[in-house]
Amino acid sequence: MGLGVCIILIAVGAILTFASDWEIEGINLDLVGLILMAVGIIGTAVYTSILRMRRPPCGRGGGVRGPRRAGGRSGPRGGAGGRGAGVHPRRTGGPKDAA
Repeated sequence: MGLGVCIILIAVGAILTFASDWEIEGINLDLVGLILMAVGIIGTAVYTSILRMRRPPCGRGGGVRGPRRAGGRSGPRGGAGGRGAGVHPRRTGGPKDAA
């Protein structure tokens, strides 16, 4: 049940409880409205508490991905625009060092 459904339940319950003059035999519409409002309020509380647990805290820290690398993008492929890990072997002089 999403947040929109919870708000609709609260609104419909309030209309049935406070703004309607309808009388249906065997059904107390005031009680039905109160029940709908209670379910909507409980649903809203549960929805917001679950949403708080899913979201990472704002402010300091690296968020979901962690701290960014100095070389640019951080992601599943690493830095250097997706061309590998972005770590290059040290070159020490050319063909003379091949031996």
